[in-house]
Amino acid sequence: MVAAGPAVMQPVSTALPVELEASVSSAMSEAQMVSFLRRCLLDSSLAVPLRWRAIFSLRNYKGDDARQALVDAMSDESNLLAHEAAFALGQMQDAEAIAALRNTLRSVNEFHSIVRHEAAEALGAIGKPECLELLQEALVNDPAPEVRETCELALHRIHQVEAEDLEESPFRSVDPVIAASSSSSVAEMRKVLLDEKEKMHLRYEALFGLRNRGGPEAVAAIVETLHCESALLKHEVAYVLGQLQDKDSTEALVTTLKDAMEHPMVRHEAAEALGSIADERSVELLKSFRSDAEPIVAQSCEVALHMLELEQQGKSFEVGCTNPECGGVDHSSSCVLVW
Repeated sequence: MVAAGPAVMQPVSTALPVELEASVSSAMSEAQMVSFLRRCLLDSSLAVPLRWRAIFSLRNYKGDDARQALVDAMSDESNLLAHEAAFALGQMQDAEAIAALRNTLRSVNEFHSIVRHEAAEALGAIGKPECLELLQEALVNDPAPEVRETCELALHRIHQVEAEDLEESPFRSVDPVIAASSSSSVAEMRKVLLDEKEKMHLRYEALFGLRNRGGPEAVAAIVETLHCESALLKHEVAYVLGQLQDKDSTEALVTTLKDAMEHPMVRHEAAEALGSIADERSVELLKSFRSDAEPIVAQSCEVALHMLELEQQGKSFEVGCTNPECGGVDHSSSCVLVW
């Protein structure tokens, strides 16, 4: 059964309101930029894709104000935005966010499982030993299997961080595990990844090892995993396919998005991956699912369509500027900000 939306649907406006557009200056200081992004993120009247872009931009800034904006967003009524805010806090690896992430993970009745999952992953990304006790507690007590599996991965990552020197991800992301060794063959990693009896952290290591390897054989092995049992693993597979941006994975991601019986976290990642791949064949499908019964999926399709629009315009998904010397942070009169 396919939960398709109506044939005709008006797109959500992704233009900034006049008052916000007027507040953007080419000479904004870092503090002013963070304040502007916070205002966009926490304004529930704005379209989800605009608020999503604010999250992606805020994670490039350090300090109390950027962190607090993301912490506040974890309580947003949009579970999609709330979970992405938790993800951003993990990518920032800001230890000052631990208390808020701990509260989110513990509050089973207040936060959707997708938000708690991301809070657990963020605690693993931050990698502090003080997170171990809470993660062990949630590993046993959380009612959602995707959260328990995430806690297992986060615990493993913290122990890995303590024991090993970490190499920076070639995709500039803080991954939930250390990727399998580059000396491992595609066949070896594929075998581990597809083994339903294998420990989850080993399957994740194989997944990220295949991502780092790249190429048709690696992509094919990753795509096969969209048929596995674990929703957590499948959602990570879709995320990785979005990172790889390989058009050969489009058909499998389309099938995943169409499957109304699939876990929403998997379908949501499939939608965003299609946006990252920027294949024109996906546009009509994403439009049709903007009215999906599951809000996380519907909003993900809006985000994906906006990503495609920006790709066509040659713009970054993050708010930035045209001056390469400022690094996107130290804006001056020579900067032209791009939204």
